[in-house]
Amino acid sequence: MFANRPAMKKEATPREDENQENFSDFEKDFYHIRDLVQHRLLSQSKFDLSLTDNEKVKQMIESCFNDCLKEENYLFTFNIREKMLEWVIADIIGYGPIEPLLNSPDITEIMVNGFDEVFIERFGLIEPTNVHFEDDAHLRQIIDRIVSPLGRRVDETMPMVDARLPSGYRVNATIPPLSLDGPILTIRKFAVRPYTAQDLIANGSMTVQVVGFLKACVEARINIVISGGTGSGKTTLLNVVSAFIPSSERIITIEDTAELQLKQRHVVRLEKRPPNIEMKGEITIRQLVINSLRMRPDRIVVGECRGGEALDMLQAMNTGHDGSMTTIHSNGPRDALRRIETMVLMSGMELPLKAIREQISSSIQLVVHIERLRDGSRKVVQVSEVQGMEGDTIVMQDIFLFKQTGIKNNVVTGSMKSTGLRPKFMNKLTENSIELPESTFEP
Repeated sequence: MFANRPAMKKEATPREDENQENFSDFEKDFYHIRDLVQHRLLSQSKFDLSLTDNEKVKQMIESCFNDCLKEENYLFTFNIREKMLEWVIADIIGYGPIEPLLNSPDITEIMVNGFDEVFIERFGLIEPTNVHFEDDAHLRQIIDRIVSPLGRRVDETMPMVDARLPSGYRVNATIPPLSLDGPILTIRKFAVRPYTAQDLIANGSMTVQVVGFLKACVEARINIVISGGTGSGKTTLLNVVSAFIPSSERIITIEDTAELQLKQRHVVRLEKRPPNIEMKGEITIRQLVINSLRMRPDRIVVGECRGGEALDMLQAMNTGHDGSMTTIHSNGPRDALRRIETMVLMSGMELPLKAIREQISSSIQLVVHIERLRDGSRKVVQVSEVQGMEGDTIVMQDIFLFKQTGIKNNVVTGSMKSTGLRPKFMNKLTENSIELPESTFEP
């Protein structure tokens, strides 16, 4: 996915430039060679980009590349030559300059803020890169190459698109007139191997006590909402928590863009469908939630509630589909419940606010809040129980809280502790013969 130009950075990070030659010195030569290769390939009737044999296409490009170097009397070091060949191949059949970024396991997000400004997220922190495109037209070409095979398009009549790459990566593209500084491209990557609970314990996102508690809650069919900000790790945490669902149960996942990777045997995956070119045929999350109720689910897992589907999700949780889960964008557990109130109102049902709150308090039993901290780490910082109603107010109590003690060597320090309070739904754990160590709730 590296485009047709060498990776150049306005502010290169030392890690990327260390022990590397200054490829930007050869940029003009590269463009010239790239154009020669492209023109020569287009003139060859045997060259077909639709060939399924990717290696054969690469061999044809390399042969043409070598001929062009010879004819133009170009002499480069081995490293420069190999890098140029990579760029040419990426520009013709790949994703241009961002190809190496997509192939780097350390990078979790790629943010193209215009043809000459590309940022990445690595280990939770955003940093600039020396990668750039040739111009806006080049960036548009790569965007088209990304979305066209997905049956999507980006143009003036439909200037933004949200889609999923075959690799599972989530891509968003926005072009003028919506974006004022040229085409914008954002790609969120996901781990090839899904994170496990052990991984989150190892990197400090959760403690053993919290993992044991959440596992018990899932097995006891407690309805769970995972809340957090953008990029805080909600989907990763949902994937980990969902893995505790017994394999004997029928699970239906419903997502805007499919990201969950459940390993149970009986999983039905549903993904919303955007409207076609004629703005028809859209299937919304809400329609999928309603449809899933006719599919005999034991558990319903909604990747994210954003609108009126919140009402249908609450009703599902309240009508025999205990143990269902979803995620919500919010700043905290209580804020998550307020957002659900707002989303229920978006459903078009004219319900009194008290009735909505009663529905929420009787449907949701646990809110798990995760945050991305200043050092880039993701941590579960609050686990709160929804206890019920007192008057017109939903009552909540914290079960676990993360207390930050400071920042040492740019790393946030602190610990996750129990508040000493036991949730009211402990009887459900007892009914399912689930026992937790006494130390779980020790403050």
